[in-house]
Formats: sequence, C-alpha cells, structure tokens
Amino acid sequence: MATLFCAAAATSCRLAFPLAVPAPAPGLGRGRARRGTVAVRAEAGTGINPAIRKEEAKVVDTVLAGELSKPLTPYCRCWRSGTFPLCDGSHVKHNKATGDNVGPLLVKK
Repeated sequence: MATLFCAAAATSCRLAFPLAVPAPAPGLGRGRARRGTVAVRAEAGTGINPAIRKEEAKVVDTVLAGELSKPLTPYCRCWRSGTFPLCDGSHVKHNKATGDNVGPLLVKK
C-alpha cells in the first residue's frame, strides 16, 4: 500500500511504498528484502501542478478498472501531460530538465 507525504507548501512530496532491495552480500545480513521510499520532487516554488484544472479546489480522477479500454493504461504523475490524467510521455522531458525520476502509474485491466 502506498502512502503520500507532502510538505506544507506542497513543493515536495514523497510516495512511500514497499520497495524490494537486493539482498546484502553473504555474511552482511539476513538476506531479506528491505522497505524503502521513492522521492518525487517538483521544482522549488512552482508546486506539483503547474496548470491542469487550476479552477478546481482539488483535482481528483476516478476510473473503474473494468471501464479501461486497454489492458494496460498509463496515468500521469508528473502533471505535465497534455492528455491528463493519461500519460503522454511528458515526464521524460521533465525528468531531464529537473533531474527527477517520476514515471507513469500503470493500471492493468
């Protein structure tokens, strides 16, 4: 289960979820996977959502998995997509410009 942590100014968020990490070398640990976090950051002072549906108090989208037209549907998590809430690959340019590592949320039917 994922947990989203955001700073008060909402310029930095972390999405924490179980993350498998390779087992340590023999003799250095018990060999179990460890849990970790993945950090996703917006540029300082710009917030995470630069322009999408700013007239709404909170942008929330719900899609029932049974209504998906494709077996695998990518959803935008960088807020740069021209087809929001669907991913159009805009995160690639965003990642190169900011050093971020955000990618889409893939939903399987």
